[in-house]
Amino acid sequence: MFRLVLLVALAAPAFAQHFPTDDPVIREMWAEGMDRSQTEAMAHVLTDVIGPRLAGSQGLENAQDWLLETYAGWGVDARREEYGTWNRWEAGALHVEMTAPRVQSLVAEMLAWTPGTDGPVEGPVVAPPADLTPETAQAWLAGLEGAFVLTSPPEPMCRAMQELEANARPETIERLEAQRASLRADWRQRLSALGRDVAGVLEDAGVAGTLSSRWSGGWGANKVFSTGNERAVGLDVSCEDYGMLARLAESENAPRVRVNAQAEDGGVVPQFNVVAEMRGTELPDEYILLSAHLDSWHAATGATDNATGTIVMLEAMRILKETYPNPRRTILAGHWGAEEVGLIGSGAFREDHPEVVAGLQVGFNQDNGTWRFERIEGQGFLDTAEHLPVWMAAVPTEVQAQVVVEVPGEQNNRGSDHTSFTCAEAPVLRLQSPYDEYRQYTWHTNLDTYDKIVFDDLRQNATLAAMLVYGASEDPERMTRETANLPVNPRTGEPREFGPCREPRRTAPN
Repeated sequence: MFRLVLLVALAAPAFAQHFPTDDPVIREMWAEGMDRSQTEAMAHVLTDVIGPRLAGSQGLENAQDWLLETYAGWGVDARREEYGTWNRWEAGALHVEMTAPRVQSLVAEMLAWTPGTDGPVEGPVVAPPADLTPETAQAWLAGLEGAFVLTSPPEPMCRAMQELEANARPETIERLEAQRASLRADWRQRLSALGRDVAGVLEDAGVAGTLSSRWSGGWGANKVFSTGNERAVGLDVSCEDYGMLARLAESENAPRVRVNAQAEDGGVVPQFNVVAEMRGTELPDEYILLSAHLDSWHAATGATDNATGTIVMLEAMRILKETYPNPRRTILAGHWGAEEVGLIGSGAFREDHPEVVAGLQVGFNQDNGTWRFERIEGQGFLDTAEHLPVWMAAVPTEVQAQVVVEVPGEQNNRGSDHTSFTCAEAPVLRLQSPYDEYRQYTWHTNLDTYDKIVFDDLRQNATLAAMLVYGASEDPERMTRETANLPVNPRTGEPREFGPCREPRRTAPN
């Protein structure tokens, strides 16, 4: 179904690698991963051809089909495992333009699971009035039929903070921050007059749609999630355009918009993980787990969240198949579904496979963008101090110098699929790339696309992952589950704990 075409690529970086051992497998892994990488071809298919992979969508299903076809082509056993259901929603074309007080196309995205518009719909843009109270709310709501209501505070400036810090006067920054805080407090007060179910109240009033904006803090980037709207279209509007609409509404210049949003509700559909396996020859009931989520949000193509993590694990399995086809321990690659809506796929795998949790030697999860790995944290497992440095010692010295190995670690980063296992005291470690730019520009944004991937680093990351798996598989000793003391949770004043694990949601929300 999907063609994996080798693209014309730049030559692999000419690192003067120094191998600390004469292990021929490590040397061949480096040659396979760096000189014969398939990461660019994989990324093209997964992001450009298949595209967004929202939980429940046809895109996610297509990506799973592609994984199964790709593994089959390499001679690696892979399977689809059903874990529950979710709501299918497919986004079509979206056109949004302001029609008054002048004509201008607007930058906007549909929020996930929104209803469509059933053709073009035009109406006024309305902001909740500053003096709105529970007592005056009904009178205001009575005039909203067919309107598009602004539901989030506008930003006073859509310029990245690092540029302000570099160029603006300190008093300018202070004034902007005070203005932003005041706007947010003001809009919380306005919306509080509508009660807890703002979307439901507005839909009951007959609005045509709700407009919101969740700016990422970077040029042109908004974080785009979902809506609870059931009848009115829900849109995220760019920071710049949303601010313009808000200013026009506040100054009584009567802005109007026309929206044509195509969206299809496909009902409740089954959901799956894809799991690939290379069976161990000596210790088949002990496991090494490669872990990454396959699903994404829908406003872009999920390139760095988490096509890159998916490709690291997929390419690592290819390298392992080529250079280490008969592993000592069983190697699994888990391509999880529904991470973005609650770590559901990985949590379900944990619950459905107690034998893997019990027999896990170690796992490696990747879920934060591009750039090379800079840190591997032991996630609070004491024995990582004995084993992880040994596995790292076999990789090229230039790569070692780029990675901080932090053992036993404090579980500084939670919220991705590794926590589905560490909560059960099963050691799945996080392969971490730099965070700041990722959080600002591509994490859950409309800019998370193929062009943001740094392929020199992606090749190296996949190769390093394969080497770590090889070291863990060949390790003569089983890593223990003994845990370290975790730091104090600032919210409770008590030491953090490993568990309990959260039961994964296996049924569609409605």
